Amino acid sequence: MRLWQKATGAIKDRKSIWTAKLMHNGPYQNPIFEAVVIKATSHDEHCIDCKNVQRVFQWLRTSPLHLKPLLFALSFRMEKTKNWVVAIKGLMLMHGVFCTNIAAVQKMGRLPFDFSNFSDGYLHPSKAWGFNSFVRAYFNYLDQRSAFVSSEFKRVSMKNNKKDGLEVEETLMEELKMLQNFQALIDSLLHIKPRNESMKQNALILEAMDCVIVEIFDVYSKFCKRMANVLMRIYDVGGREEAAVALKVLQKASSQGEDLSCYFKFCKVIGVLNASQCPKIERISDEDIEDLERIISSGDNMAIVLSDSCMEKELKTVITEQWEVFDDVDDYSSSWQNKNPFLDSSYDYSLVCQPPPPPQVLPDLISF
Repeated sequence: MRLWQKATGAIKDRKSIWTAKLMHNGPYQNPIFEAVVIKATSHDEHCIDCKNVQRVFQWLRTSPLHLKPLLFALSFRMEKTKNWVVAIKGLMLMHGVFCTNIAAVQKMGRLPFDFSNFSDGYLHPSKAWGFNSFVRAYFNYLDQRSAFVSSEFKRVSMKNNKKDGLEVEETLMEELKMLQNFQALIDSLLHIKPRNESMKQNALILEAMDCVIVEIFDVYSKFCKRMANVLMRIYDVGGREEAAVALKVLQKASSQGEDLSCYFKFCKVIGVLNASQCPKIERISDEDIEDLERIISSGDNMAIVLSDSCMEKELKTVITEQWEVFDDVDDYSSSWQNKNPFLDSSYDYSLVCQPPPPPQVLPDLISF
């Protein structure tokens, strides 16, 4: 049965390639691009054509003008398919395209195809529901991520243009809104997981989960860095309104950290390679949240300083009504800034995610 499915899939791919060659070239139609996309998103669930995946990323790095023909070829392929293998490979390819960080990709907006109601047309419904759920969740995240990146790119560009090209610092509320968007992205990522036993042993699913783990690592690291900076600004110039929003973000971060820990444990159990190298998620203590609540409710101006006595071991939150002058300390956030392997020039742009940096402990956000 498996041999028959593999042969049928190969015939379909070959037929699609021949059809692409016979199509007339339109403004964005390119038979060569379409053939490469078809090979990169083949029906074979046991193999990923990394050679043609590399060609896609190489074309994008060569010229952003190649983006529209590639998107046309990929969306045409995705809109026609009813096969979960082709759908997941297409989403992984789209994920890699996003991570090239090309300006044209950042301005793209929503995905050019829709998998929100994807349904496999070949598996029995009792087996297909898990794959359908996986494809829909993966699509939902990528679509949400693309829309978020596009809106931020346009907003920052418009703001800088109004200031004659000078970079403008974001307001606290803008930073807090971005933190909430990051948390929404993390929630979407946590929905991407295999939901039945057969999926947990599928090589392609585990490969996709590797990419998801790396993405979680990247998004959560950015969130923590921004959260630390926002808290320092709130302690410096923030008002009660900003502090109240920050408290909600911090409370959600506390529960989200527990969800991430459970998610990583689940991924380790099913054998996701990158999950074994993820950092430990530090729990935000109740005392830290209570300290922030007291700052919000206090009528006096209060400052947050770092106690010198605990600098050697760990940072600790101290509340005082008097400002203290102290020497500049190192930027501790630099120790846990991590890059998505898709973005590192030392990595190839392939569907197979490279291992993330060595495990590191994410710091306590309040004590930062």
